[in-house]
Amino acid sequence: MTAHTMEFGPRLVATPTGRLQSLILVRPNVNIERAAPLAGEPGSICARAREQHAVLQTTLAYFGVETIVFESHATDPYECCAANPALAFGDGVLVMRPTQMSRRAEADRMQSELARLEIPLAGHIAGPGMLDGNDVILAGTTAFIGVGSRGNQIGRAGFAQLARAYGYRTVEVQLAPDVPALRCVAAAVAADTIVIGADKADPGAFQGFRTIVLERGEEMAAGVLCLDERHVVADVRYRTALSQMHRAGITVESIDLYDFAKIGVTPSMLALVLKRD
Repeated sequence: MTAHTMEFGPRLVATPTGRLQSLILVRPNVNIERAAPLAGEPGSICARAREQHAVLQTTLAYFGVETIVFESHATDPYECCAANPALAFGDGVLVMRPTQMSRRAEADRMQSELARLEIPLAGHIAGPGMLDGNDVILAGTTAFIGVGSRGNQIGRAGFAQLARAYGYRTVEVQLAPDVPALRCVAAAVAADTIVIGADKADPGAFQGFRTIVLERGEEMAAGVLCLDERHVVADVRYRTALSQMHRAGITVESIDLYDFAKIGVTPSMLALVLKRD
């Protein structure tokens, strides 16, 4: 783990798209090479994934983001998706209960690490409820919850109850059958603006928000990591989508994250945000 100086007081995520101050990353493990690649893609290579992960960390540091990096302690190839086991609210972190049994230990480990860092907890998704952090996006005062192959209604209802206590209304977003998580194909880039992949998430769920709909074939470009209002980190390989976001007034910092994209992992899925202005 890297050294850190961030103090975690009573305010964590003040606004969901405010200036990013601190987050957690989990370094990819060798089993990323066992993850099934997307159709038409080659398999990921661990050494390259680690290099790209290091570039992400360097990019975040350049923009003043305090980054805490954990080593992997599991065999699951997707443990690098640090956003999956937890989600930060205003004054505490909610510990999720991932759908896959193989990933539930990640939530326990993350809870232990958060306690060691003296970061307060907001609560847990309790069994038999299931909900993955990468199926939740916060924007303004709305919490969007992906409805697809993961999670269940009990988990979504439990999350909605806690989210209301933090001032969020919840909206369920129906996902296309081939979408593993909401953050694969959508992200908040401003308090009133959502980027979504065409035909991958129900656009009607985002009523009242400005939407930037990326064209077919570049849907995963929507999974950006928000640095600040209208300022994001994105995967460089999606040229058309990046140009589209530029034209929409979004400042894009593009880096190579191809060995994550090969297995359906986007920038926002890699980071557990801890603190925003």
